[in-house]
Amino acid sequence: MNTTSLLKINTPEPDLVKQSFPVTGMSCAACAASVEAILGNTEGVKQASVNFASNSVLVEYQNTLAPAEMSKALQGGGYDIITDTADSLGVQQQVQNKQYRLLKQQTTWAAIFTLPVFVIGMFFMDWQPGRWISAVLTIPVLFYFGKRFFINAWKQAQHKKANMDTLVALSTGIAFLFSLFNTLFPEVLQSKGFAPHVYYEAATVIITFISFGKLLEERAKASTSSAIKKLIGLQPKTLWVVIDGEEQEIDIQAVALGMHIVVRPGEKIPVDGRVIKGSSFVDESMITGEPMPVEKKAEDKLFAGTINQKGSLRFEAERVGQETLLAQIIKMVQEAQGSKAPVQKLVDKVAGIFVPVVMLISILTFVAWFTFGGEQALTQALLNAIAVLVIACPCALGLATPTAIMVGIGKGAEHNILIKDAESLELAHQVNAVVLDKTGTITEGTPSVKDMVWLESEQMSHWQGILIAIEQQSEHPLAEAIVQTLREQGTNPQAIEQFYSITGKGAVATDTTGNTYYVGNHRLLEEYKIEISAALTQQVRQWQSQAYTVVFFANSTQVLAVFAITDQIKETSYQVIQQLQTQGVEVYMLTGDNHQTAKAVAQQVGIRYFEAEMLPQDKQAFVQGLQAQGKVVAMVGDGINDSQALTQANVSIAMGKGSDIAMDVAQITLITSDLALVPKAFKLSTKTVKGVRQNLFWAFIYNIVGIPLAAGVFYSFNGFLVNPMLAGAAMAFSSVSVVANSLRLKMIRL
Repeated sequence: MNTTSLLKINTPEPDLVKQSFPVTGMSCAACAASVEAILGNTEGVKQASVNFASNSVLVEYQNTLAPAEMSKALQGGGYDIITDTADSLGVQQQVQNKQYRLLKQQTTWAAIFTLPVFVIGMFFMDWQPGRWISAVLTIPVLFYFGKRFFINAWKQAQHKKANMDTLVALSTGIAFLFSLFNTLFPEVLQSKGFAPHVYYEAATVIITFISFGKLLEERAKASTSSAIKKLIGLQPKTLWVVIDGEEQEIDIQAVALGMHIVVRPGEKIPVDGRVIKGSSFVDESMITGEPMPVEKKAEDKLFAGTINQKGSLRFEAERVGQETLLAQIIKMVQEAQGSKAPVQKLVDKVAGIFVPVVMLISILTFVAWFTFGGEQALTQALLNAIAVLVIACPCALGLATPTAIMVGIGKGAEHNILIKDAESLELAHQVNAVVLDKTGTITEGTPSVKDMVWLESEQMSHWQGILIAIEQQSEHPLAEAIVQTLREQGTNPQAIEQFYSITGKGAVATDTTGNTYYVGNHRLLEEYKIEISAALTQQVRQWQSQAYTVVFFANSTQVLAVFAITDQIKETSYQVIQQLQTQGVEVYMLTGDNHQTAKAVAQQVGIRYFEAEMLPQDKQAFVQGLQAQGKVVAMVGDGINDSQALTQANVSIAMGKGSDIAMDVAQITLITSDLALVPKAFKLSTKTVKGVRQNLFWAFIYNIVGIPLAAGVFYSFNGFLVNPMLAGAAMAFSSVSVVANSLRLKMIRL
């Protein structure tokens, strides 16, 4: 598997850097818009895209701009980015954990202080000492446990901006000041014919409900990034290196290229490298998806995040830090989760103007009720204006798309489907034409036994056992093909001795009785002067004319078996192609092979449309032709000759075992190269887009219905008014419900 540069993140210009930074200080979608605006106006930044759900920003900036300058610009607005590239996610996790614990403490104490205020306000509202008790208890709830709302609102106001904190600070602050005024000077309103009501319970309950909702939201948001956490957890924090002949434990950040690293049984491989001593079996399922451990010995490649199972290994570090395969996978998933789906751009514009519009509606509500509210005009005007401020929730809009996209991309990563951007995930469900390359896509792209001829003998079973024993010790891909075939036939290996490999020719071994056996090509037989019968010679020539590779198995006197090795069709190809066609997706096969071979493969897998002897530009032109017919085209390939067509396609899918350039240009990479992942990727897209639409529907409906309801628009019809406390609970529920709906994607079966 060609994995050493599986996921390269390209930058559009050589002097630009594209990097994701964790963001701190954001409390709502309007905050995300502010961070984008601040960074977008920073000299040297070309583009900034904030993901509120993951608290991260993907920045494209000139390499002459220091990240510290971006941090300084954000700090003026009450935000910041974590620029510690060595362990930015770890630092962000620590910050978030600290903030979560603080939020939990503040919410708990706010609830404790709020309970007596609520009881007094609801059941003992005419008890005069109760007003003073409520005032005293309300002060710490608002200005200590809920001080973050006022601090953040003030920072936003200094930059002539407003966010969710602004709405909360205004609503609770107005309710408290009005109540305190009526507590201190009740005679002022009484002299004008108004009852001096107090609303301490509304202010405290709003702070408590919104804090509790934020607590639930943060917990739910943390679950949406579980895929990233799982990937990060694959890399150990420390490792053992050999320095001056002694083993020493060092931090993962201190490892350098060329170091000799020791991995014991059960430990994770810390970095990419090459085995220099020892042998073992390594679980590489995180890369290949295959549950069977892979044998590793001298000169074999190791990849970070895989797990050593049995023996001890010493290897040389060849790729460390951000250059390892695991780091590249993490980076790609991060950038994909941080990218915006096209629908999110509209939502961002709405969220950016949402808070000022809500403030205007609140003012109009106050004026309308104060003018036409009758005897309780001032009270109703104040309560309804506060309810409008509280019930409005840009957070639900801001979370609707990114949470679903994050969970969808994470779900794909867990199933070996690596998605590079949100746009491809959103578009994939619209695909109605799939173009498949043949070699390595429909076919295995690895050698396999097509045919074989054995010498008729009672000893055939014994010879098969000798052959599989020899080939199991060989590293050659052709040997793997023969071993696989013999295993499928139920062959058990026999004992062999004195195995040795002859480069470019094959291998020689003896059994326990001293008989010598040879496995390899024709040159090996010539070297040991082993003749081939006329009948076998004719069969070999026929196979060679069909471009098969021939492998001989012989003893000292005669050829015992001959194998024709070819590239077989993948087991899942027929089923997948039929599945796609049943779903109404047209499937095309393009290949550079001759017409007869292409026709034979197409017939075997049930493809009705195919083209043979195609050059790279021909494949691109074919995709263009389909697009000209109005089709949404997905191109699936693995080779350099597929790169042009992959670039042209609406959705490009590369096989993980393919060439680097194919994976560089593709939007989706299938790590295991299993064609069955293609319809799974389409299903994932369908489910994710459905989740996004559901989230947006409920977020918009919530505000479309909630704001007029809070303003009292329907009062003349049903006599119902929304209490500010109920508005606070509804606002908290809206954000949590959107995130919870996104998390349902984790439960889908692909």
